[in-house]
Amino acid sequence: MKKFLCVFFSVIMALSCVSVAFAADVTKLGDYIDKFEYGEGPEVDGLKIDYMSFSPEAEEGTKYPLVLYFHGMGQGKKSGDQISENYFPFWASDELQAKFNNGGAYLIAFRSHEENKECWDDKYIRSVKAAADEFIEKNKDSIDLTRIYVGGFSMGGKMTLKMMTSYPKFFAAAFPMCPAYFPSDEQYEAIADMPTWLFTSKYDVVAGYHSTGKVVWEKICKFTNCPENCRFTLFGKVCYPDGKKTPSNHHVWCAVSNDMFTYDGGKYPNTVTTDANGKELELVYPEGVISWLNQFTSDYDGTDDGFTNLAEKNKTNDFDLLLGILKSLPLAFFDTIKAILKIK
Repeated sequence: MKKFLCVFFSVIMALSCVSVAFAADVTKLGDYIDKFEYGEGPEVDGLKIDYMSFSPEAEEGTKYPLVLYFHGMGQGKKSGDQISENYFPFWASDELQAKFNNGGAYLIAFRSHEENKECWDDKYIRSVKAAADEFIEKNKDSIDLTRIYVGGFSMGGKMTLKMMTSYPKFFAAAFPMCPAYFPSDEQYEAIADMPTWLFTSKYDVVAGYHSTGKVVWEKICKFTNCPENCRFTLFGKVCYPDGKKTPSNHHVWCAVSNDMFTYDGGKYPNTVTTDANGKELELVYPEGVISWLNQFTSDYDGTDDGFTNLAEKNKTNDFDLLLGILKSLPLAFFDTIKAILKIK
C-alpha cells in the first residue's frame, strides 16, 4: 500500500506541477542555502538520518529557539534537496532571523531517504528525535528548550503531526502545511494544549482542504484547549510572494517561508486566516508565523518529552488518505471552475 501511495502521489504531483522553478525574486536563495551545514544523527534501529542545519551567531548567555522542519515528497532524493527544493532557507535570512526571540533561531531540515522509496515512514519518528536531541546537546548553552517548534508540508506535514503527537511535551507550537495524514482522536487529545497553525488550499488536489485539511482543522477545533492560539489559513489560488501564480496550489509553503507576507510586507493574496473559535484574523506586517511562534513556550526541561506511541499505533491512514484524495478531486475542480467564473 505504501509503494502504491508513493506512486499515486508522484502521479498527482506531476499532473499538478508543471515546474518547480522559483520566482524571479529568489535570486538570493543560494546565499541562504550556503548558511546551512550537513549533519547526521545517531543510528536508531538501523536508521541514521541526515539533516541540514543553520546556527545563528549566538551571543554568550543568550538562548535561541529551535525549529524542526520536514520537506515534502520529491525533496529528499539526496542530501541538500530538503533545502534546495523549497523556500525554507529564507528563515536563515537576516530579516526573518531578526523576528525570532533574541534575534535568531536554530533551524534543522531533516531528510527522508527517498532514494530508498521512503517518505517519512513511522521508523523516522525516533530517529528524528534522537538527531534533534544530539543537536541540542551540542548546542545546549544556546538553545532554549522551552522554544522548540516543528513544521513541514505535504508528507512533511504528515511527519509534523506524527512528531507533535509522539512528543507533545517537547514542542511549544507547530505549523503543519497541507498534511497528508489523518491523526486519530487519541493523537488530537495528546496535543490539545499545543498551539497549532494549519495551512491548506481549497484548490489543492494533492492534500488540500477537501481531502485532508477540512478534517484535520475540524478535529483541532474539537479537541484543542487553546482555541484562541490555534490558527487556520485557507488559500485560494496559491501565489509566490510577488503575486505570481505558483506551479501548483499545493505550494502553500511558498507563503509560510516568507512569513505569510508579500515581498514588500503586504497582505498575502487569496488567504483567509481564522482561529479555532471561528474569528477571522488580519495579519499585519511584521506579525506573521514567526511572531506567532514567539508567543509560545513549553515546560520542557530536557527530561520528560511526554513520548507516546500514538503515531506508531495509527496504521489505518493510508487507505483513508487515498479515499480522501480521490473524493476531493471533483470538489477541488468545482471550486476552481467557480473561481474562474467568479461564482460566489
